[in-house]
This record gives sequence, C-alpha cells and structure tokens, in this order.
Amino acid sequence: MYKIEMEDISAEFKRCWQAACEHIEMRIQGPRNFWLKADLTPPFLEHLSFRLGNQLFFIRLEDTEGVLEVPGSRQGLHTIAEGCKGHACLMPMRRRAGNWEPAAAGWGILDIESNLAIDPFALVNDERIEMTDWELHDCAVCYVLGHLQKAGRPLLSWHTSPEVDPSIWFKGESDAEWMVVRAVRYPTLDAVRLSESELADLSAKTGRVGHFVSVSIASADDAFDPGNIPATPLWRGHATLVRFKGLVTDLIIAANAN
Repeated sequence: MYKIEMEDISAEFKRCWQAACEHIEMRIQGPRNFWLKADLTPPFLEHLSFRLGNQLFFIRLEDTEGVLEVPGSRQGLHTIAEGCKGHACLMPMRRRAGNWEPAAAGWGILDIESNLAIDPFALVNDERIEMTDWELHDCAVCYVLGHLQKAGRPLLSWHTSPEVDPSIWFKGESDAEWMVVRAVRYPTLDAVRLSESELADLSAKTGRVGHFVSVSIASADDAFDPGNIPATPLWRGHATLVRFKGLVTDLIIAANAN
C-alpha cells in the first residue's frame, strides 16, 4: 500500500478548473464521453484527461502568475502519461477581469517537454494502439465505480494507479469501506486474489472493512467465447466487454467505444 496525498482544493482552483473544462468541451463539442477524468476527486495526478481516437491527453493546470494553489505535481502528470502512453500537457491559465481563461491560443494546451502548442485532433491517426496495463486498470476501476453507484453506494475517493492499494473508498452500510481492484486481460478470467493475510494487513492499516474485486476485460469481438483463442488484442478506443464479480452477482457489461 502506497501513501498518496489527498489534497484539499480551493474555491478559486475550482473556478479555474471549470473554465478549463468548458474550454476543452467547446473545442471538442459533441457528446461528453471523451473525458477520462473530469472531476475534482483527489488524488490528482492530472487535473483533466480525455481521449480522442487513439490518443490520450493528460492535463495539468498552472497559474501564469504562480499565485493559485494548484494540487498535484508535474511528476504526477509524468507518471500517469507515461503509464498510459499518452501526452503530458500543461494548460497555463490566467485570470482576467475576475474570470479564468487559457493563456495560450487555440486549445490552450502545451507539450510539457517542448512547451509547444498541441492540436489534439492533428495527433489522432489510424494506428492500432494496444491498451497499456494502466489503461486496463483504469477501465476496471471505472466499471466497479459504476456498479457501486448503481448499488447506491456513495463514492468517497478513488484513483487509477495500478501501483496503489486500495483503489476505491466508498460509504458502506455504516462506515467508509475500501476496495482493491485487479484487472486481467481475457482469456484470463480471474486475477490473483490477495491473500487473507494481505487483506487483513490492509484492514489493520486503514482501520476499515475491505473488499477484493477481480475484473476481466475482453475485446467485444471475443465476447468471452472460449473458442476465440488467441484473444483479440485490446485496442485503445475499440469496444470491450467487462466481466467482474460485483457486490451481488457476476456481471458482463458491454462497453462501446467511440
């Protein structure tokens, strides 16, 4: 179990973040299902992230005047962008007449290394890119979150780093509970479960009840059919099927990508 920082955010950062969200949505337009992260739930590796076609973009907001308290760090941005083989981007923001806006023209986002402007649409191509282990884990966590919400379990916090346990905190019957999520690629159906001693150790460290969830992800072309071996690779942006043991029963959910 790794220690992660659960930083508080200021009302001013919320306003800055909301302005950045609206700017990205204005550039992309259409349905909002392009977002990977568009919430202010800590911890913060990135502040915003989205997918266009086969490309992933991870964004850190920074105040051009250096006055705004900004959660997270550039190192965190590097970590998730490298883990997902995506683009690490900065979005310099400035406050003008009491309102926040991107300081750079166009999309307002810059490559963190070159400091050059990025046009996300220009980077999308037809190359098939296989999902990284980090992306796989991110998908698993997202589907478990959706299941918890449908089960009426209030979410407290979550993150998508495969190197950090627990992955999810939620409100149980009477108190906060946590969940360790493990993702595997079909044809593997079940992840290696944490031992009872490992789970007990996590419970002792957190002082809370915990759970383990195994998530198997397959290409929609396979549909968990044992006859489809070798399995179709999990291509980024392509439709998938997700199988996991939820709080109540086994579930298989179709995930149609755009």
